[in-house]
Amino acid sequence: MPSFDIVNEINAQEVDNAVNNTLKEVSTRYDFRGLHTEVEFAKKENRIDIVAAESMKLKAVKDMLIKHFIKRKLEPKVLEYGSEEGTSQGHVKVSATIKEGIDRETAKKIVKEIKSLKLKVQPAIQDDQVRVSGKKIDDLQEVIRHLKKKDFGIPLQFVNMK
Repeated sequence: MPSFDIVNEINAQEVDNAVNNTLKEVSTRYDFRGLHTEVEFAKKENRIDIVAAESMKLKAVKDMLIKHFIKRKLEPKVLEYGSEEGTSQGHVKVSATIKEGIDRETAKKIVKEIKSLKLKVQPAIQDDQVRVSGKKIDDLQEVIRHLKKKDFGIPLQFVNMK
């Protein structure tokens, strides 16, 4: 029986590249010269920490990071920024968590959306992904086409088409 999985996966190497490109851009920009700026990717925690001299510079670094995410074909929607905090040196700091996987609520919305199509397919929630199976590959492709048009707040990838 043909099936595919709906997942939300992030390529850690591409995130690392985007962070490094952001740092490179910060080092070449005149308005950042002589100011303390850090962008750090914690792979294990799936988090990006940004430290800048002031709020305006912090916003500029965030914008650069988003630009480099888009250049690397990463979806900026996966970044969930925390609140700005002050540091002991008088700088401003923010952490961006990288959302990976599909949470229960979003998975339920996806399943509901698939069922509303009235196609002969069976969606099933499995941990942090949704598996869709059906007898006809055309029905599965129709589900993919429909879900690509919808916005669930996270990027979706369609993998393991069998």
